[in-house]
Amino acid sequence: MFKIDPKRAIERHSRRHVVDEADSQPLSWAAEEIIRKQPEPTLSGAVISGIAQIVEAFLLAALGYGIHLAYVDPAQDYFYIPVVLVTALLANVAFNVVRSHRIAAYRDLFGQLGRVLAGWAAVMILLTVTIFFFKASDMVSRVWLLSWFLSGAAVLVAYRLLLRGLVQRWTEQGQLKRRTVIVGGGQDAEQLINQIHAGADKDINLLGLFDDRDGERSPDMVAGVHKLGRVSDLIHFARRTRVDLVLVSMPLSAEKRVLDMLTQLWVLPVDIRLSAHMSKLRFTDKAYSYIGEVPVLDMADRPISDWNLVFKWVFDKVVAVVSLILLAPVMIITAIAIKLESKGPVFFMQNRHGFNNELIRIYKFRSMRTDMLDGAAAKLVTKGDPRVTRVGRFIRKTSIDELPQLFNVLKGELSVVGPRPHALQAKADNKLYYEAVEGYFARHRVKPGMTGWAQINGWRGETDTIDKIMQRVNHDLYYIEHWSILLDLYILLMTPVSLISKNENAY
Repeated sequence: MFKIDPKRAIERHSRRHVVDEADSQPLSWAAEEIIRKQPEPTLSGAVISGIAQIVEAFLLAALGYGIHLAYVDPAQDYFYIPVVLVTALLANVAFNVVRSHRIAAYRDLFGQLGRVLAGWAAVMILLTVTIFFFKASDMVSRVWLLSWFLSGAAVLVAYRLLLRGLVQRWTEQGQLKRRTVIVGGGQDAEQLINQIHAGADKDINLLGLFDDRDGERSPDMVAGVHKLGRVSDLIHFARRTRVDLVLVSMPLSAEKRVLDMLTQLWVLPVDIRLSAHMSKLRFTDKAYSYIGEVPVLDMADRPISDWNLVFKWVFDKVVAVVSLILLAPVMIITAIAIKLESKGPVFFMQNRHGFNNELIRIYKFRSMRTDMLDGAAAKLVTKGDPRVTRVGRFIRKTSIDELPQLFNVLKGELSVVGPRPHALQAKADNKLYYEAVEGYFARHRVKPGMTGWAQINGWRGETDTIDKIMQRVNHDLYYIEHWSILLDLYILLMTPVSLISKNENAY
């Protein structure tokens, strides 16, 4: 798949764009009208994908066990049951690796079936090799193995045909529409809009256009669609209302304009596609994905989408509930110690940027004297800071002061693992973080977390220099680009270790 790496594109393109909520210019009346209207109710692609995977894994496991009951002595359940369950789980992983559990994949008949059958064959070959390697062939019926493979392939084909039919029906009913904006204007955008209306009207809810050009080259209305503002306005717009997809209507030859646009928009948690409808340059079919009949090149994807959102949601809730139960004694003792040492509330609340720059209010144990609190965190805490109490010094060093944020996780404002949310006025070398680091707001493409990749690699605590905040942001961006549930689990397990071995910057 043809992709542009946003980080490399920005390294090649020196022009700087920093946009903050407070500095944004008012949007046009047309944009404000769209924001005022509530988004049309649609089915969630993540939920559909999640349910589809659970049902598919259940069908494969039930089929394998049912064939076992028909061909094999039920007394061997102790062996077959775990084999069936593990194989069904591996099949689910394989189907995700070949990207067959996405709404776009469900619509693609032959591509979907080919990937699913290839994944199923690979899993069954792995099972066969494993059985041979561990010399368990005497325990496994070859008839059972072959029957499960063939019948499993047939069930997968039938199930995927049914799934495709459901997705097609929901699409026709307009229940899977993606809220979409177009970057670009003029004749190119007009032709793109006409093609969308002709072939993807049930899939796309077209909100409007954003273009930096004016006059005849970019009129205020194109094919009945309003121009909502400039590209920089799109960032503010997408933070106030849901945008799922950005379609770029620019020629491939306009490299500077494309990179300039991407430099601004890669901080948003949206899918970005470059339309190839006007390009005379043609790649192989595998290079394109399609929106209706419009060929597009994938420039950027939202970091965590589809079934991964469900995985992360479940991971967050389970870890938060278990942690609150196990750490309740520590939290109670901490609250008592804070009350005994100094007057004032036990908890300290502070506004920070959350997902897509949304303002959230996080909870912490109070670690400073009440009369010296710094709600905006305009001044960093330093070693021996007189504002910090004795109890506060200990709980900050051990990160116990962060434990109340488990309630933020339960509320859905934070994740257990993710880029740490920074105070709004936090500075490094007398510069606000977003002024000091290019692409700083790209950290907010995912929910912030209680711990993260930067923290377990030693970049926690004081960020008094630009280099320190750059290191933290770079680690956060690495996490976003390489996210997996296993990486989250690794970071969670390594957090206690890092608190002991890498806490020299925590005051």
